[in-house]
Amino acid sequence: MLGFMSTLTALVLAVFVGYGGAWYFGLVEGNFSLLLFLATVVTGVYWLAEKFYFWPQRRRAAERIEHEAAARRGELASKGITQVDGNLHDAQTKILMQPWWLDWTAGLFPVIVVVFLLRSFLFEPFKIPSGSMIPTLLVGDLILVNKFHYGVRLPVINLKLIDNNSPQRGDVMVFRYPPKPSLDYIKRVVGVPGDEVAYLNKKLTVNGMAVPKVAQPDFFDEDALRYAKEFKETTGNKTYRLLNDEDRAPFISSRYEFPFKQNCRYSIEGVVCKVPEGHYFMMGDNRDNSEDSRYWGFVPEANIVGKAFFVWMNFGNLKRIGAVD
Repeated sequence: MLGFMSTLTALVLAVFVGYGGAWYFGLVEGNFSLLLFLATVVTGVYWLAEKFYFWPQRRRAAERIEHEAAARRGELASKGITQVDGNLHDAQTKILMQPWWLDWTAGLFPVIVVVFLLRSFLFEPFKIPSGSMIPTLLVGDLILVNKFHYGVRLPVINLKLIDNNSPQRGDVMVFRYPPKPSLDYIKRVVGVPGDEVAYLNKKLTVNGMAVPKVAQPDFFDEDALRYAKEFKETTGNKTYRLLNDEDRAPFISSRYEFPFKQNCRYSIEGVVCKVPEGHYFMMGDNRDNSEDSRYWGFVPEANIVGKAFFVWMNFGNLKRIGAVD
């Protein structure tokens, strides 16, 4: 039995390591939520087996050795022998010790289940991979996302169980990229269900009202080594910074096909879209260097992951730590 469990565990761990390696080298499309869920289930099964089967077996074996040793000492004592060789404590310690295949499974379960619960229902860390949200978020920012702000969802399948807040204009939101839901994207909400969003000649209008936009000193992009026009934009009670590139034309290519594309009108000046029910219109703060809802369409409510609220680390710039506007 123990030999079989050792071999089985080695195979299970090899599968996890192989999947992680294939994901790292780009041979398969990884899904960390699914991987963490499976790790929780597998280690949980081992933890239950350890608690209710393997540990009681080892404990009974240790007790049996103690009883046998006591009986032997009594028998020898009856013959006048008081000095007995052997170290009972060391023998019991070896019997009670977890074998490696339980140490690497059941032993890790408490840590894995805590990480799984925190990541699935409370806070999830993300790393900003691109410059589409500059100047709000920079490449390399490590952020925390509030997973329960928009409601409690089941991990992996993202099914909402409990409603909470609805996304508001100006929120920085993480969501599953509609053309490829295995990828997580981060953008700003500029249109909620029922809104008519117009982005014409680089000016944002929502429901016919121009979104206030105030010029700021030029922003220097240290990665691109160039300046861009910076503005402060106010949506509701949220004020945030954005960039415009004067060298980029306002025309937007509509090469993607997406649900409700008929709600959008494209022109040489930009795009006008009517946001359908249950969907959101997203844009990056780096307006001329962000592929967002203007190109690939609306984000369904079912694709929402959470609200970005804090930059907890940027190893290249510690001053980045703080709240997300």
